[in-house]
Amino acid sequence: MNIDTIVDKEYAGLSFRALAEAPVSALRGISPKDAKALAQAFDVNSVGDLAKLDFFKWAQAIATLAEHEQATPEEQAKETLLDGGLEMTFPASDPVSVDSGITRIEVSPDLVNAKADHQHAGKVDESTAVGRKEKAAAH
Repeated sequence: MNIDTIVDKEYAGLSFRALAEAPVSALRGISPKDAKALAQAFDVNSVGDLAKLDFFKWAQAIATLAEHEQATPEEQAKETLLDGGLEMTFPASDPVSVDSGITRIEVSPDLVNAKADHQHAGKVDESTAVGRKEKAAAH
């Protein structure tokens, strides 16, 4: 990060030590009026004072920990119920219909050679015929 992008122009190029001692209004976005309010409310007069402010440290810690907090049991239960409801509405086992005339896929997609025989219809017919012959021979 180029530090000059977050400080006012008159503070660009200063060392970090000098910036820590600079007034909080040196930070881009903090006006002299804001700096005066910080000084009155929290006795913050420099960038270093702002960094050492307990409220600032606590807010940073809370925000950092919030990113890694695990869901409560109640939140986990709600998520599970939502997942279950979606699965009941849109079962993962249902094939996606490309055409309203297609109701199911007869052959596993890894066996399909669409270039030669769309959805392996010929193989399905063959296997059905073989299955009928085997049933007839068994009876």
